[in-house]
Amino acid sequence: MTREQSQIIVGLDIGTTKVGVIIGEIENGTLNVIGVGVSPSAGLRKGVVLNIDKTCESVRKAVEEAELMSGVDVQEVFVGIAGSHIQSKNSRGVIAISRKGGVITVDDVERVVEAARAIPLAQGREILHVVPRSYMVDDQSGIPDPVGMTGVRLEGEIHIVSGDVRHVQSLVRAVEGAGLRIAATVLEPLASSMAVLEEEEKELGVAMVDIGGGTTDLAVFYHSSICHTSSIPIAGDLVTSDIAIGLRTVKTRAEEIKKKHGCAMVAMVPPEDVFVLQGVGGFDQREISRQDLASIIEPRMTEIFYQVQAELHQLGLLERLSAGIVLTGGGSLLPGAAHLASQIIGLPVRLGAPQGFGGLVDSANSPKHATGVGLALYGLANGGGTALPAPGGDRIKDLVDRMKSWVVKYF
Repeated sequence: MTREQSQIIVGLDIGTTKVGVIIGEIENGTLNVIGVGVSPSAGLRKGVVLNIDKTCESVRKAVEEAELMSGVDVQEVFVGIAGSHIQSKNSRGVIAISRKGGVITVDDVERVVEAARAIPLAQGREILHVVPRSYMVDDQSGIPDPVGMTGVRLEGEIHIVSGDVRHVQSLVRAVEGAGLRIAATVLEPLASSMAVLEEEEKELGVAMVDIGGGTTDLAVFYHSSICHTSSIPIAGDLVTSDIAIGLRTVKTRAEEIKKKHGCAMVAMVPPEDVFVLQGVGGFDQREISRQDLASIIEPRMTEIFYQVQAELHQLGLLERLSAGIVLTGGGSLLPGAAHLASQIIGLPVRLGAPQGFGGLVDSANSPKHATGVGLALYGLANGGGTALPAPGGDRIKDLVDRMKSWVVKYF
């Protein structure tokens, strides 16, 4: 299949600190990443859009960078949604199979899902996802797909995710304002889990902890089905703020220091390790101990993992996680984060990088791209994809013009 005849899928991860774009090409049923774009994010706080214009601009920059790398024109995206306004719950639906023979059909499955989603919602909320977990036919439970089975009663367990209509609409306006169509809005922890979790882990019981900029997203799987999702409003951006305050520096420099010299555990830093902090506003540069920096970072990371541990314990899920915890997201890249999480939560912890794709693997296999890659994989799994336009002078001229304007605007 030639590039001109192929399909593309684009994942758009709009985070509090960065906007990430993954352009994937479908080839023989698999995803090959052909473009990666990243831009500093503006206009969001804790995953919620507060300034649509600033968010639009951040999206445009990330999309244009990915377009330049891939040589394709992005038109439609699978966009991630997260934030403290996201809520989830498990629901059950029950229907009777009254037809002769009692053979269960696709229509029956759809009816039981509709019965399960008929739950009361607070004013101003809408359902974002309805994810079937398992089914029961008569007294036989744990059935992943009941179509073709025989029975008189069908029961379904469904995981329902809802969001605040105002925040969802703000996100949609920001994306559409950047000139893009939305193929679907996808819960970010659901997308990330598609990129970093193994099927065996989902069967045994696993919790994915995605430490982003504004929120730490949690998704728990047991017996191969999702059983809990939530968002904790403490994440990497607060770590950066703590560093800025503790070292008396600007936030942009604090972010650089965190990435270059940070560690999640004081005990893992040699006492002789130091770095030079450039002065701000005329002040002289200073020599800072990496242990002092870690002593600022560790309490906030500890708080994150204690909240995860408390939530899992309260829901009675902690004992079910035989496969432990998978850390992902940009915040997981801090050295020592996985070890600290294991100490606090009391389970084995591994770092989760995106997998299940080809192409520009080296550019996209970092945990910070877990959501973007996961969104593209979600699109692939749900039949998404946009046909690339046929080659021609107008399209090539348009792409060249966009490249020229991008270079002039940002350099």
